[in-house]
Amino acid sequence: MKLYIIAGEASGDLHASNLMRELSALDGNMEFRCWGGGLMQEQGGVIVKHYRDLAFMGFLEVLLNLRTILSNLAFCKKDILAFKPDAVILVDYPGFNLKIAEFLHEKGIPVIYYISPQVWAWKQSRVKIIRKVVDKMIVILPFEKDFYARHRMKVEFHGHPLLDALGQNNFSPVFPDEKRPIVALLPGSRKQEIQKVLPEMAKTALNFPEVQFVIAGVDSHGEDFYHKVAGTNSIPVISGRTYDLLKQAKAALVTSGTATLETALIGTPEVVCYKGGNISYQIAKRVIKVKYISLVNLIMDRPVVKELIQNELNPANLTHELNLILNDASTGEQINRDYAELRDILGGDGASRRAAESISGFLKREFKK
Repeated sequence: MKLYIIAGEASGDLHASNLMRELSALDGNMEFRCWGGGLMQEQGGVIVKHYRDLAFMGFLEVLLNLRTILSNLAFCKKDILAFKPDAVILVDYPGFNLKIAEFLHEKGIPVIYYISPQVWAWKQSRVKIIRKVVDKMIVILPFEKDFYARHRMKVEFHGHPLLDALGQNNFSPVFPDEKRPIVALLPGSRKQEIQKVLPEMAKTALNFPEVQFVIAGVDSHGEDFYHKVAGTNSIPVISGRTYDLLKQAKAALVTSGTATLETALIGTPEVVCYKGGNISYQIAKRVIKVKYISLVNLIMDRPVVKELIQNELNPANLTHELNLILNDASTGEQINRDYAELRDILGGDGASRRAAESISGFLKREFKK
C-alpha cells in the first residue's frame, strides 16, 4: 500500500507520525512518501519537503511568499503523480491541502483528510469544496462533527490524538535540582510569531525574580535567535523537550495554537498569548467567527484559560495573570477541575489507532471497487 501524506506544521508532523505507526501496525507493507518532519521520517516516511519550509503566518506573509507557495503546489502535484499513491492523506494545513484535494479529485485519487481545517472559525464556504473533493474526513475536535452535520456532511470523530502522544511520553525533569518555581515560555514555532510574542514574555520575567523562566525552543531555531528576540541571555532555552518542561513548570505562557491544548492536557496552568502583524490582525478580526482563540476554551465553550490578544498582551497583564496562577490556590483548583473535564470530552486514549483502523477499512473498500 502506497500512501502520500502532507503535513505542513509541527503539530501535523506529530499526529501524522502516530497515525503512520498505527497504519504500519495494521499493514506491514505500507510505503509512505511525505511532506512533514522528523517524526514522520522516524515512522518510515520519505520526506520530500520539511514543514519548516512551508509555514507562512498571516495574510500579509502569505502574499509576500506567494511565488514560493505556488511553486510548492506545482511540485507537489507532479510528485504525487510520479509516486502513484493508492490514496493521499492530508493533515490540516488547509490553504495548501485543499488545493491539492481539488487536484486529486480531478485525477481520481482517493482523498483522506485527517484533522479538519478550522472552517468553523472562518471561510465556512470551504465546506462546499470539502464535501465535493474529500472522500473521507476524520476530525479531532468533538464539536466539529455537529458543525459538518449542519452542512450535510458526515465525518468521523475518534478522539484527539494528543492524548496518545502525551501518553507515550516518559516525562523527566529538565532541571532536576531547581528549587524555584518554573514558568515555561512557549512563543510558537514560526519566526514571525516568536518575534511578536517573546519580547512581551521576556519583559514579564523581570517582575518575577524568584521564578525560573525557561524558553521552550524548536530545533530549527538556534539559541542565539531566541536570546536576540528576547533581548536577554538570562532566560535559558531548552529545545526538543517541551513536554518535559511543561510537566515540571508551575505555569506557562503559551502562544495560541495546538500548544495551548498540549499544555492543558499535561495539566500546566497557562495564559494564552497572541500578537500578530497589525494588518494581518485587523483582517483576521473581521473574518474569524469564534468566541475564543485557544482550543481549550473552544472545546469547553467557556473561558477556562485567560487569553491575552494583540494590545492586551503586555507585561502588566501577563504579570497579573501569572500572579493568580502562582499565588492563588483557588485559581489552581478551578483549573485542575476544568482540565479533567477537558480530557473526558476529548475521548481518552487510542484516537490514533481508531483513526488508522477507519482509514484501513476505507482503503480496503476502495480496492474492492
